[in-house]
Parts: sequence; C-alpha cells; structure tokens
Amino acid sequence: MKSCVKIGCGAGFWGDTPEGPLQLVRAGNIDYLVLDYLAEITMSILARMKAKKPELGYATDFVTAVMRPLAREIRDKSIRVVTNAGGVNLAACRAALQQVFEAEGVALKVATVEGDDLLPQADALRARGIVEMFSGRPMPERSQSINAYLGALPIAAALDGGADIVLTGRCVDSALVLGPLMHEFGWSVDDYDRLSAGSLAGHLLECGAQVTGGVFTDWRDVEGWDRMGFPIAECRPDGAFDITKPAGTGGLVDVRTVAEQAAYEVGDPRAYILPDVSCDWSSIRLDQVGPDRVRVSGARGRAPTTSYKVSATHPDGFRATGTMMIAGREAVAKAEAVGRAILARAERLMRGAGHDGFSETSVEVLGGEWNYGAHSRARAAREVVLKVAVRHPKREALEIFAREIYPAATAMAQGITGFAGGRPESQPVVRLFSFLVDKADVPVCIEVDGARRPVAIPVPPAPAHVAPAATLVEAVPLAGPRAEVPLIALAHGRSGDKGDIANIAILARRAEFVPILRRSLSPEAVGAYLSHVAGGAIEVFEWPGLDGFNILLHEGLGGGGIASLRHDPQGKALAQILLDMPVTVPAAWIAPGGPLAEWSVDTAPGAAA
Repeated sequence: MKSCVKIGCGAGFWGDTPEGPLQLVRAGNIDYLVLDYLAEITMSILARMKAKKPELGYATDFVTAVMRPLAREIRDKSIRVVTNAGGVNLAACRAALQQVFEAEGVALKVATVEGDDLLPQADALRARGIVEMFSGRPMPERSQSINAYLGALPIAAALDGGADIVLTGRCVDSALVLGPLMHEFGWSVDDYDRLSAGSLAGHLLECGAQVTGGVFTDWRDVEGWDRMGFPIAECRPDGAFDITKPAGTGGLVDVRTVAEQAAYEVGDPRAYILPDVSCDWSSIRLDQVGPDRVRVSGARGRAPTTSYKVSATHPDGFRATGTMMIAGREAVAKAEAVGRAILARAERLMRGAGHDGFSETSVEVLGGEWNYGAHSRARAAREVVLKVAVRHPKREALEIFAREIYPAATAMAQGITGFAGGRPESQPVVRLFSFLVDKADVPVCIEVDGARRPVAIPVPPAPAHVAPAATLVEAVPLAGPRAEVPLIALAHGRSGDKGDIANIAILARRAEFVPILRRSLSPEAVGAYLSHVAGGAIEVFEWPGLDGFNILLHEGLGGGGIASLRHDPQGKALAQILLDMPVTVPAAWIAPGGPLAEWSVDTAPGAAA
C-alpha cells in the first residue's frame, strides 16, 4: 500500500482548457489524472449528438485535446486516467482512444464501466408510475437520456483488473477520485468514514480550478488567472488529504477557497447522499499547513441508501432569445417598455397566425441589476442590454417572435442598437427529470481486455438515518447601538445549481460572526431579499465545521439548466447578490479598532465612501 496517492483533476466540465491535464501530467507529479466532463444537461446534448452520428456521444475533447498529445507521457510516467468522458457512447470513445494509441505507438489498457444507461428501460419505468423526486410530476412520454449516477466501486474494480484508462458514463463526480483510493488503499465497502473522506476529496477536485482560487469571492487575493493551477489531492490511507496545486502556477489554495468548494452544491452537510456512502461533512476541518496547501480531515460516513439517483432529460418545446443594447437617459425604463412591447406584438401576431400564446416569457435588463430585484441600485443606468426570451411548443411560432424583435429599432425607443447577431434562432428546450431507482434493478459491469464481468453492488438493509441538526451556538442579542454592513463584510460564499434548486453557501470570515449570520440568514430573511427569484421552499442548513450555512432555494432557477429562460440559469451570481444584503451588527464592530472598522453598508475596504 502506498503511503500517499496524488490525484490531479484536469477538467471540471466539457470545454475546460486542455492546459489543465497538460500542466498536471508535466508538472504535477501525480499518480492519477481524473477529468470530469458531465454536467446534468450534457447527457442530453451527447444523446442528441449520438442520434445524429452514431460515432459520437462522448466528450471528444478527451481524445483529441488530452490523450492525443499526452498519451506517451502518461504511459512513460505510469499515470492512470479515470474519466466520465464516455458519456452515452463508451464503445465509440474507447475505439477513438485505441486509434490514437495505435497512431502514437503506445499500449494502454482501457476499461469501461457500464450500466448507467437506463434509456432502454424507459417504457418499463413509466409503467411503474415513476414520478419526479422533487415535484411529483409523472414521467414524460419521451426521454432523450436516462442515466443512473453510479458510484466508485466499479471504477475500483476496473483498476483492480489492471486498467490504465477507466472510462465511465454517468457516475457521481466524486467517484472518479474515490475509485482510485479504494483501489490503492484497499478500503472496504463498509469503511464509511474513509469512503466519505475520499468522496470529499473528489468533491473538492471535481470542478477543477474552482478550488484553487477560481470564482472566489475575494478575487483580488488571487493572482495569475491567465495561468491558473489545477488541483491536486495528496491522499493518505487514513482518509486525510492535502489540497494543493503545481508549483509556479496561478491561483490560490487556502482555507477560504477550499471551504467555498466544499460547500458547493451540497445542501445538508450532514446528509450528502452518494451511491457508496451517506456523507456527514458537517464537522470537517480545514488547516492551512503551507503556502497553497490545505489539509482536510474530519469527514464521517454512514451506510448508503438502497437507491440510485437517476437523471432523465426530455424535450419541452422550443426557446428563443434576443438581445439589444439601449442607451440614453431612463435606459432601464425604456428597456422594460421595449421588452413588454415586443412580447405583446409577437404574441398578437402569433395568435393571428393560429398559434397559442407563449408558454413562458422572460424580460431581463442587464446592467439594470434585474438579478437584484427591488434592491437594484442601477435604475439610473444610461446603457443596458435588454434580453427577451420566450418558450413555445412549436418552432414555427417562435419564427414570428424572431422576426418581430428588430422592428423595435425603428418603432420603439431611441437609442436601440447592437443587432449584429442577427435574428435569434429557436433551440430545443430540454428539461431535467430526476427520480430514484433501486440499486438491485441496475446491473453494473466492467469490460477489461474484451471481457465483461458484473460488479456486485452491496445494498444496505435499510436507509441511513440522519439525526436532527443541533444548534451549537446561541444567537447573541443585539443590545445597544447598532449599525448596518453588507453581508460580504461578515462572510464569503459561492452558489450553484442542482436542477431547479439553487444552493448558496455563506461562510463566516470569523467564528464570532456566526451568531449574527444565524440571525440574518433565516429562511424568511433570505426569501424576502431574493423574493424576485425564490419560487418555492427555502431551507437553511448550518455547517459548524466551516462556520457557515448552506441555503437551498427550491424552484429558484426558473426550471434550471437550458430549460430556464434566465440569463443566469444555474444561479452562479446568487451568492454575490445575497452577499450585498444589509446585516445588522453591533455599532462597536465598525468603530475604529472593531472587526469591521473599514466597512459600512455602502463601502468595501479600499473603496471610496
């Protein structure tokens, strides 16, 4: 058994820079290269590609931009590669890899993990009365993709079988890292604390440069965006690990950057459910142990559930989006009026042509701080971009909308310009449908050296139990003089998405700020501040180990993914918006010598008052 296994993540999404894997292979001194290509909606895109061309349906960048230039070095350095680049066409991806290896004169053994594709079972699943796990909607009549989120065990089995390259379809992102750790350290399927720790390592790596200073709240502290370092986890048999990056690269690894990624899209930190383990990360510990090096420990785990989460995608009509710039006094008001007029005109003409009205519409004034709702400070902006988006069951109806946008240039407000992109083209709307399926109903297998063999997935006898959260610190009474500061003075954070659920993580800059955050971040307070986007229930989970809170806005993304008409369909800006919320603090905190002496509700350190 090795005393340390070094795993680097060279891609956080399909389209990430090929410099990531090149950097890690040449300068990372890694044992494993993992690459995460599959977002939830990517599966539908790959399925459509495969339907048009049977030789497609996988992340082609992996073959052309990673393995073709690096195959020899990967072989010479004995680096093993684990990736979900197989998408919905593992066989085609493997065949393309073999062509590259033959051309480069290298011999690398490729294994595939199979079983996630449940599309052939669509009719049977529908007949069983499957419903969506969040909304309770019935399963749609047509599906473009249906994929179960598999775990790490089959990846470990493929590595046990001698694979140099492991290709998977849909699996949980963290499994790409947990699988190698199970293989290297011999962790058993019921060693839940270590499985949870390995999953946390995978969770921190899975988004690439996000953990090494990318999209970090305190962005001025990060240098070298043009040469960002990609993350490495140096893992030990007891489950503890260090997060770092190659020397001489840009970015930043400190407890804040790691904390933001740890909280990213997790929801309840006591119950992050994965196929191999139910994770409790509520008491994890982050320690700065050197420059660009953070030690992570304290993950706990319980038995997993008896189900896999399954993500299906299905068509839901068409969408079109048009944009234009509007300048001059009252630009925001003019843009809002133009947007309303365009929609009214297009819908009137659509109905005249025998079509129904729009299924959904969206008008956003970018530069007018639409995403801040009633808290916008940009009503006097003199230059904005109007974005008008619509959805309709029929493509032909949207052709009328596309035709009727640009007559606004001569018929509506003065100052309209920026039509260089031409008429908008309608695009299919793809909606996510998530549900659970028993693990026993999903046969999983691996193929190594042309031989296929099943992988037995253990199923626990009963679902794991999660104890109710305990309040660790009482909220302090705010007696005496008070002051207001923006939330960002007390905290940093990050936001993301899971379908139509927005996840906003807010992390205290000091432990003494936690009681104030608890008071300020109630579901009612968050709902009031984000009322213009919050459509459903709001949950707030405290995260003691990170001195933070994870907030879920159900139905908070207008459908999420490419089903949403919003300019920010994944909620990436929501943390920044919430961090501007005014928070009441003791007045002594902003007095000279106080912890927030440089802050007031309208200023930031270094900014003019």
